Amino acid sequence: MKKFYFALIFFSFSVLTFAQQEQQFTQNMFTNMFTNPGYAGINKQICLTTLFRQQWTGFTDTYTDKNGVQQTHKGAPQTILLSVDGPIRALRGGIGLSIFSDKLGFESNLGVKLAYSFHQPISIGVLGIGIQVGFLNKSIDFSNFNPIDLNDPLLNNQTGKKSTFITDIAAGLFYNIPGKAYVGISSSQLIQGKIKIDIPNIKSSLKRHYYLTGAYHWTIPGAPDWELSPYLLIKTDFASAQYDVTAMAKWKNMVWAGISYRVQDAVGIIIGAYPFNQPTMKPALQQLKIGYSYDITTSALGKSKRSSGTHEVMLGYCFKIVITPHVTKYINTRFL
Repeated sequence: MKKFYFALIFFSFSVLTFAQQEQQFTQNMFTNMFTNPGYAGINKQICLTTLFRQQWTGFTDTYTDKNGVQQTHKGAPQTILLSVDGPIRALRGGIGLSIFSDKLGFESNLGVKLAYSFHQPISIGVLGIGIQVGFLNKSIDFSNFNPIDLNDPLLNNQTGKKSTFITDIAAGLFYNIPGKAYVGISSSQLIQGKIKIDIPNIKSSLKRHYYLTGAYHWTIPGAPDWELSPYLLIKTDFASAQYDVTAMAKWKNMVWAGISYRVQDAVGIIIGAYPFNQPTMKPALQQLKIGYSYDITTSALGKSKRSSGTHEVMLGYCFKIVITPHVTKYINTRFL
């Protein structure tokens, strides 16, 4: 769970291993490419997905600066994700790309992840075995800090913005039964890259994360237009864990709605649609999908009314590149 004051906690100890919390999404059923490199190209289509998440809307921090002037800072987390993946027949698998921007208080993160997945048919499904390399630029703006202890030697000696560049890797397995179910297990930040920001006596690194995800799509007997889908996402660094459980209903593969529960954090309402999935529409538009979710904060932030909820918007599009074979005819001159 992200905390606005985590940057202050970061400097509370002289020696510290810092657990860089990976980004979270309520509509996580559309972010498998981001959390599991084994997913790359598994759907045999080229898919683009983008999400915008504004967490804890209305959360602000009001304080008095060194000059005695009252200041208000909007420190609520804000995340943008863009991912694309597709199959590559020559590589016997698929490749994927994820780009994300994450802001949290006075900290900003910009990252890129490149993934490859080897596909192996097993029984009625396909197993994706993936590897991923990631690049992260992390920056902290010290000019906005307001130390509780005005004589704090760490914060008072820091000015302006400082940044660092981190490289890390991830790996994952993703088993997909098309249109029926999937299950995936993955781990990110495997080598726990060092965070090298020039601050005396501070040692920090990324924290290894583990993901378990799964889903099942069930067509209701006697009502073939309706499909029910439970989703599960578990994320842990073995110091703490986060559990997301979601139930969704889809009608005629056109519209969907559901509810999600993140333990001790939020209850989410999810809606979405393929707005152009009609026979009269051009096939190129029929795969465009739009989703929206709203989280009701159930943690202490919500109970104290410091957060009025979280908004998340998803936009996705999948397509196939179909190459029409060129047929060459030859005429035998003996029969002219």
